[in-house]
Amino acid sequence: MVDRAELAMVLRTARSRIKPADAGLAGGPRRQVPGLRREEVAQLAGLSVDYVVRLEQARGPKPSDQVLGALSRALRLSDSDRDLIFRLAGSDPPQAGRIPMAIRPSVLRLLDRMADLPALVLSAKSDVLAWNPLAAALFGDFSEWVPAQRNIMWQRFLGIGLDRLRMTPAEEAANAVDCVGCLRTVRAKYPKDPGLAQLIAELRSGSTRFDELWRAGRSGQLRSLTKTIAHPDLGTLTLDCDALLVPEADQTVVVYSAAPGTPSASALELLRVTGLQRFSPTS
Repeated sequence: MVDRAELAMVLRTARSRIKPADAGLAGGPRRQVPGLRREEVAQLAGLSVDYVVRLEQARGPKPSDQVLGALSRALRLSDSDRDLIFRLAGSDPPQAGRIPMAIRPSVLRLLDRMADLPALVLSAKSDVLAWNPLAAALFGDFSEWVPAQRNIMWQRFLGIGLDRLRMTPAEEAANAVDCVGCLRTVRAKYPKDPGLAQLIAELRSGSTRFDELWRAGRSGQLRSLTKTIAHPDLGTLTLDCDALLVPEADQTVVVYSAAPGTPSASALELLRVTGLQRFSPTS
């Protein structure tokens, strides 16, 4: 059963403990309450403000495991505090043998300080767990993706969230093989993870191509490669993509960069200034 009153209290208290700077947000002089605003928690977790309000007022629905994981990351909860909100919400906490979804505070601090480079954190099965503002400006706002679909593999085969990525036919074919192979490798490591099993089932039933590649039985891994991104305002950017492994959490920090003095480096600098703003067409 859901202990809504206790869950609401714990969420409110956790929100009040976080300084805006700890979450990569500007403090500002007009804050009237300690910690984060509800709007900021909603933004960091990729949830609606109304949903966060209802949870904090003990009148929300039973949160899904995906929502609880997103709130744990947004509120920078320790493992024990994360387990507490799972239990209060009537869910089992993440268990041994399951894919880790909580990000270490040190990794979140690293992400907060990458102000000049787009970066995001992926789980072992390629869930987008966290991202910095420049990554959202480059690829689009990840918080607009439905939480259950905030996954690179799901978007690769079933969605349109990666529509800014450009590949040649040969690159696309090799990438598809690697993506499916990555999931097969992850399944061998986490054979009892229910989220992984559900993701694979959705991909196999929804994508003929994924199912064909899955039945081929090949393994794979993430690769550090050059990526081409077609930005709607800045044009085509050619960026180096490096995957940095966090071994203890089996997570990956993906960082995009460009060589100094190149047009893509200049575009990234402009993107850092403009962020998610769209340029107005000239009349």
